[in-house]
Amino acid sequence: MKKLTLLGDITPAQFLRDYWHKKPLLIRQAIPGFKPLLKLDALAALARLNHVESRLITQVDGDWNMQHGPLTELPPRTQREWTMLVQGANLADKGADALLRQFRFIPDARLDDLMISYATDGGGVGPHFDSYDVFLLQAHGKRRWRIGAQKDLSLVEGKPLKILKNFKPQEEFLLEPGDMLYLPPHYAHDGVAEGECMTYSIGFRSPSYQELGEAFLQFMADSIDLPGRYADPDLEVAKNPAEIPRNMLAAITEEMNKVRFTEEDVTIFVGEHMSEPKHNVFFTGPAKPLTMGRFAESAAKRGVVLSLKSQMLYRGKHVFINGESFAVGRADKAVLDVLANERALPGAALAGASDDVMEALYTWYQDGWIELA
Repeated sequence: MKKLTLLGDITPAQFLRDYWHKKPLLIRQAIPGFKPLLKLDALAALARLNHVESRLITQVDGDWNMQHGPLTELPPRTQREWTMLVQGANLADKGADALLRQFRFIPDARLDDLMISYATDGGGVGPHFDSYDVFLLQAHGKRRWRIGAQKDLSLVEGKPLKILKNFKPQEEFLLEPGDMLYLPPHYAHDGVAEGECMTYSIGFRSPSYQELGEAFLQFMADSIDLPGRYADPDLEVAKNPAEIPRNMLAAITEEMNKVRFTEEDVTIFVGEHMSEPKHNVFFTGPAKPLTMGRFAESAAKRGVVLSLKSQMLYRGKHVFINGESFAVGRADKAVLDVLANERALPGAALAGASDDVMEALYTWYQDGWIELA
């Protein structure tokens, strides 16, 4: 496996074995000569949009304030100690998406988004920890990071941000453009801008089992089949009318125990859940969509690409896209696997595509899930 400058000239396998979920890694010049993908004006324009998740964090006299977007107005760049955070920049900008995809040695089901942080001198979000792995790439200016593997993760009460009460840093690094710091979950860190700076955070999805359990039960509710209705032909006279009868509990328990789920049920749930777009993601189809015939001709010449907003996964015979699932045959699966892995499908690959695949692609094109290349 190829060594990556992105990982400090170690292979992805070495990184996963020695650092992932285990310990920090500082990578000097992970992306040599890196320049910001979005200027401040473009970033501020994103933060003004309703469907973009953004936050403005300011410090006044040592106290923290947080304002959720849309951010119609920002403090002047000359004002110290303020930070603007814009989530999901990869959904809006091809360059940001391409940067995020450099981290696909981690499965797509775990890859979350690219967040951009702009800060003026002294700006930051305070000492905190994340519940997920994160790569912190310095894009512009300098940011000083202090980090520590502390076990005390108690927080200051009454603050709009999750600020660690007893932050005890063990190491300190000054990051310049192109430098990157990897931190495992729950690793305490505090980044402070030295002058105006931008930092890109590549974050990973780490859903709680409670969240997954609740969502799985909702998913299974659609497939449970328990025929019949409760009955008690052998009912006896109630001595204590308010007491739930033992036989009633036993009969209902027996029926509830018939609820079963298989590995395939879990597979379909995970695929749909992990490909489901976030609440603020909206797709827009083409203003004047081609007919099915014209689409097929154009796709055969130009190929198709997934929308920046689309998430496509697969497992076994199942293909998942944007929260929907399909069971497909082997030949169709081979075509759709290429689209999922490459996030693009060359025209030549469509030569042997079945009518079912072409119909699915056309529907996705109309919905804005894929585009002609």
